[in-house]
Amino acid sequence: MAIVPVTTSSDVRSDTSSTPRKRRLRSDGPPTLESPISSPAKRKSPRRCSSASPNCAVTGNEMVQIGTDEEVKSHKLPAKPLQDSFAAKPKWNPKDGEQIRVAKEALHVSTAPPSVVCREDEQNMVFEFCKSCIEHEKAGSLYICGCPGTGKSLSMEKVKELLVNWTTQAGLMQPDVLSLNCTSLANTSDIFSKILGLNQSRGKKISSTPLQQLQNMYSQKLSSKKMILIVADELDYLITKDRAVLHDLFMLTTFPFSRCILIGVANAIDLADRFLPRLKSLNCKPIIVTFRAYSKDQILKILQQRLNELPYTVFQHQALELCARKVAAASGDMRKALCICRSAIEMLEAEIRESTGVLEISSEEKASPEQKLAAPECTKKQELDVVRIDHMALALSKTYRSPVVDTIQSLPHHQQIILCSSMKHFRGTKKDTILGELYKSYTDICKSSLIPPAGILEFSNMCRVLNDQGLIKLGPSREDKLKRVTLKIDEADITFALQGIRFFRNCLQ
Repeated sequence: MAIVPVTTSSDVRSDTSSTPRKRRLRSDGPPTLESPISSPAKRKSPRRCSSASPNCAVTGNEMVQIGTDEEVKSHKLPAKPLQDSFAAKPKWNPKDGEQIRVAKEALHVSTAPPSVVCREDEQNMVFEFCKSCIEHEKAGSLYICGCPGTGKSLSMEKVKELLVNWTTQAGLMQPDVLSLNCTSLANTSDIFSKILGLNQSRGKKISSTPLQQLQNMYSQKLSSKKMILIVADELDYLITKDRAVLHDLFMLTTFPFSRCILIGVANAIDLADRFLPRLKSLNCKPIIVTFRAYSKDQILKILQQRLNELPYTVFQHQALELCARKVAAASGDMRKALCICRSAIEMLEAEIRESTGVLEISSEEKASPEQKLAAPECTKKQELDVVRIDHMALALSKTYRSPVVDTIQSLPHHQQIILCSSMKHFRGTKKDTILGELYKSYTDICKSSLIPPAGILEFSNMCRVLNDQGLIKLGPSREDKLKRVTLKIDEADITFALQGIRFFRNCLQ
């Protein structure tokens, strides 16, 4: 790297010539740097200059830093945000069966993501609890609760992995791990046999029950100091009439020489208060960690994290936002969101098959030269390369079906057109209108689609039917055309119900 002096800004301003000149040294030596003179150089800090370009003038100290090509290449660009890198990828080919399979597999519930995001705080609480038990060689119990699909089981897998890494680095003895789903047990008391299987070599074989053997074992000092981590998923399955199994399981952690670290996982938030009141009286109530339902932003982040592993863009960003917003408002169940996204891909597949069949029927020989020239542009406009927002709306409507959606889908075609025209008419600040104005909107949609509209009398009768079904409300008036019309259902229900029909898809846009 060479450090050479250059002329100051006052020398630059003294040159009144309009033609660019070469900068010269004060000693009138040969030129070292060429630059067109456009305006006086602004003062910049050395840090900004070095990061902005390899050749930057520092006017205050009259120095120039000239970097080599290798130094320029060594500068690393800042990491792009998740959304930017997600949008910068090339679009995929949905006609490729292998790409479809890979995209669906990435969105499958059984596919573990590279990292568990949006649950870092909860994972840290569980990890610190287990870490403290292992360090102090002390038994303990913890209860994880939350709605379905909130990352409870997935977080526990991550915690077990963190524990293995931590004990290895700390030089401690790794605990024995027993992970089981309580629904797989033939009898609820079989869980004690599973736990005893990890302790069989430590106790004497006697004819008592597995629970009694464990109680006797943890009542006397053991030769081994190895801890046991028990992760019992679907813990509420162990709830019996007398609640004895659930109570005895947690009581194992209260024995003086117990080595059990018990972590129960279930959906019921108040399970410990309702079914384990004696533990509270004995001051042995488990620590409770609650996994709250995912928010819209969290669902969107998790979906983008999974899709970011693919080398191509599969979804429109607006489609993912719609899915995240709907699922967060309904339940916050991440498994439901993944299922809906897979269903939206299937909607795109069905549309491609439908469009391919139409293209095969049409013949290029019948097309005029002007139509052949315009064909590439039309193809680009109708390119089916990503899952769009209308595909996602169809998938959502199948998942969150409501009686209103079923009613709209069962209506005759012209009554569906009336609902579609009323939704378009009421967009904005308008809340109601008269029947005559709604009839004009209805006839405009029919004429634009080359469908013969019904007469005003028949239109009025169809509106009465929709009024009786609670879809619209008709106000009183002597003349039908002057009756006030109000839409009584949500616009989203109309969109979900009619989005799957191509005719209404174009009308609703």
